[in-house]
Amino acid sequence: MSTIPETQSILDVLRPVQDPELQKSLVELNMIRNIKVKDGQVEFTLVLTTPACPLREFIVEDCQKAVKQLPGVKEVIVDVTAETPQQKTIPDRQGIDGVKNIIAVSSGKGGVGKSTVAVNVAVALAQMGAKVGLIDADIYGPNDPTMLGLADAKVMVQAGQSGEVLEPAFNHGVKLVSMAFLIDKDQPVIWRGPMLNGIIRQFLYQVQWGDLDYLLVDLPPGTGDAQLTLAQAVPMSGVVIVTTPQTVALLDSRKGLKMFQQLGVSVLGIVENMSYFVPPDMPEKKYDIFGSGGGKRTAEELGVPLLGGVPLEMPVREGGDTGVPIVVSAPNSSSAQELKAIAQKIAGRVSVVALA
Repeated sequence: MSTIPETQSILDVLRPVQDPELQKSLVELNMIRNIKVKDGQVEFTLVLTTPACPLREFIVEDCQKAVKQLPGVKEVIVDVTAETPQQKTIPDRQGIDGVKNIIAVSSGKGGVGKSTVAVNVAVALAQMGAKVGLIDADIYGPNDPTMLGLADAKVMVQAGQSGEVLEPAFNHGVKLVSMAFLIDKDQPVIWRGPMLNGIIRQFLYQVQWGDLDYLLVDLPPGTGDAQLTLAQAVPMSGVVIVTTPQTVALLDSRKGLKMFQQLGVSVLGIVENMSYFVPPDMPEKKYDIFGSGGGKRTAEELGVPLLGGVPLEMPVREGGDTGVPIVVSAPNSSSAQELKAIAQKIAGRVSVVALA
């Protein structure tokens, strides 16, 4: 006669199984729920900390192996879901209702592809099942609507409890607000700091974001008013620094990274964009146009993770121009695969920071 395992014995054998990112027991993290046992079949829910978990299959496999050790178990069914943790509150910084994590995407220097990374990471997270928003905080050069296929979109202004609120545009699974929605196509924004501060706060607090797992903020290059406003206004889960392997870009990226550290914002890691060039007619070849290894060396020197290196491929530019990001238009390309992996690493790092 076979022995029917009890709920406690199942939890006991699962206790040694850890979340690889958090390095804590799944049981202790309350990630194992709804255990059911019937006729040799064990079924339970595994609640991950992000829909974008890169090690989902490994965790499921470890759980199944652990439970199958128990006598009488013939089959193990793992139902996987996710609950993204809420970032920690910070005194004197006001969170956004319904938004669990705010992530800045920044660079010390312009022209390194920061918006390309921000847009593709946002879309990749949405593809994996997360609820995602994006603020185009580059007020003087708002390009995210074009990259998301929303160049002709108009945002709705509605009456809210505390004044007017904006209804964000939506495409490719991502909600977006941008200065481009509020001005004419060729109209320059000629503002001083206080006005910039005001519009960024409006994008944070006067937009109907709804429930979001991640709100990415695509910042302008440098270490100016926009960065200060964001870091001092809201509690942030962290910042991603985008650079190229080129020395001048790396020098500026270090300054941007140090600024956020001084403001008490966690640095989630560095993304090296344009790591190498892949000719479309010779995909087996790689050319280090902007140098090589700079992002890795900088990450090691500053003690932060290198989240990945995105190759320079023509479809990346084409996707940005046509409004169909490469993670949508060419999901199997080298660039898209790397951007998806970067999105997963960012989500994992955010969970670590939130649950630390």
